[in-house]
Amino acid sequence: MDTPLSTVAVVGLGTMGTGIAEVLARAGREVIGIDISEEAARLAVSSLEASTARAVERGRITDEERRDALARFRTFSDLQAASEADLVIEVVHESYEAKQQVFHALDAIVRPTAVLATGTNALSVTRLAADSAHPERVLGMHFFNPAPAMKLVEIVSSVLTAPQAVEAVTALARDLGKEPVAVGDRPGFVADGLLFGYLNQAAAMYEAKYASREDIDAAMRLGCGLPMGPLALLDLIGIDTARTVLDAMYAESHDRLHAPAPILKQLSEAGLSGRKSGRGFYTYEAPGSQTVVRDASTPLESATATPGRPVRSVGVAGSGTMASGIAEVFAKAGYDVVLAARSQEKADKAKARIAKSLARSVDKGRMTAEAREETLGRVTPAGSLDAFSDVDLAVEAVAEDLTVKQELFARLDKVCKPGAVLATTTSSLPVVACARATSRPQDVIGMHFFNPAPAMKLVEVVRTVLTSDAVHATVREVCAKIRKHPVDCGDRAGFIVNALLFPYLNNAIKMVEQHYATLDDIDAAMKLGGGYPMGPFELLDVVGLDVSLAIEQVLHREFRDPGLAPAPLLEHLVAAGCLGRKTGRGFREYAGR
Repeated sequence: MDTPLSTVAVVGLGTMGTGIAEVLARAGREVIGIDISEEAARLAVSSLEASTARAVERGRITDEERRDALARFRTFSDLQAASEADLVIEVVHESYEAKQQVFHALDAIVRPTAVLATGTNALSVTRLAADSAHPERVLGMHFFNPAPAMKLVEIVSSVLTAPQAVEAVTALARDLGKEPVAVGDRPGFVADGLLFGYLNQAAAMYEAKYASREDIDAAMRLGCGLPMGPLALLDLIGIDTARTVLDAMYAESHDRLHAPAPILKQLSEAGLSGRKSGRGFYTYEAPGSQTVVRDASTPLESATATPGRPVRSVGVAGSGTMASGIAEVFAKAGYDVVLAARSQEKADKAKARIAKSLARSVDKGRMTAEAREETLGRVTPAGSLDAFSDVDLAVEAVAEDLTVKQELFARLDKVCKPGAVLATTTSSLPVVACARATSRPQDVIGMHFFNPAPAMKLVEVVRTVLTSDAVHATVREVCAKIRKHPVDCGDRAGFIVNALLFPYLNNAIKMVEQHYATLDDIDAAMKLGGGYPMGPFELLDVVGLDVSLAIEQVLHREFRDPGLAPAPLLEHLVAAGCLGRKTGRGFREYAGR
């Protein structure tokens, strides 16, 4: 199998098949496009014509290169056309029956040296190979949508696949300008294996009416830097496709986190499969459109019926990075800020940190020197919480320890004036436990800022069963004034972001424990295939393995789901003092510590 795979047949000219055909044709391969639908073939040609025309306009290819690419793409309605192919990539409907039918037919058509690849992202490559006359030449070649833009290609081997076939297809992927990642045969492989569990949890979160679809999606975009929110992504992928992938994953793992949320079944069986049908979690202008239109679930844009309390001055309790960052945010927005720490020295150091941050903004041209001085002048450092006696909003940003926070709230209760709003920035502890430490639990709410606070736009607004409407309205209004995006969520472990993020990180660790893929391959798969700004192990080392373990433990205690139990490898690394970048070693080692 030393063929250079110069002629490639693509069976199935839907969105994915057309994208793969374009990638191959532009890379100099002769491409045989096959689809029983003449309309699909016509649309594939039109799509290639349009995309290559755009590439010429943008200066990425020349007119001659465009003509050559178009000439290399031929379409047919009969599988017999694959007879001259060195490689056949199948991307038909995601069902064993449809794919097996294609492979059985190809056995009688292709040359003995031809490689057969399935584009499945959920079905067993081994099962498809076993039914083939030559299982050694069958493997998986999983491109990501849109194929021309996405760099990742998962090369999936079964126990039957010949190494030469894997080598040939891997070399082809590199020649196409892609990043091939070698993986074993299990549902979802690496990227979708991690991605679909996360998407499923987001669907279940929405189904439970814990948060609105808009807030869930905004939280993951703004809190994690993802290109799309999970519910919008499910609509793009296809809710029916997601259900198929999850069914396959659950059949193997028996992990409840992979059992498709009932809403996925309800929507797919109603024909509401997402963008392609014009309606899924969101409603679209037309089938296939990406334009979202208002529907019965769209939140009203009018202000809340309950007015908020006036806020002119803000107290921030704490002296760490988060406390100084939050104080900077409020001061920039024009609020008078009291920054209180356990000593005047600590408070002064926290203000000095703000001064450095503002100086960097001046150096980068983001603010004037005059604005810096005005902002800094609004921050008053204090060595005691007694300085909070006249603030309208007190924000706690101390250590993530419930006892410490409860003691602080008991103190705020004594110091702060009646009607002051008391907020905690906890990311994982119960807000109501802080509220119960006061005599005014109706005035207590969660304001979970993300690090670094001056840069991150998201604030999770966490309302307990005791929080008053006026306090909730106050915090929403304040978020607007400090130019943050508030998302509403209830008082349960992880709120929105951590409840969806940390099970995904935990599952990545389990993949490594099971020797399914390497750290580097998993990080590459999620960055290149999922659009994540950081791979899971890069992120774990940045967050801190001890912090990650603590959040996993909180989630496991709250939801009692065995699938949420922290991965033993995470526990072992923490016990060994390998906490990530801050100690110089976590999942990877770092120089300079």
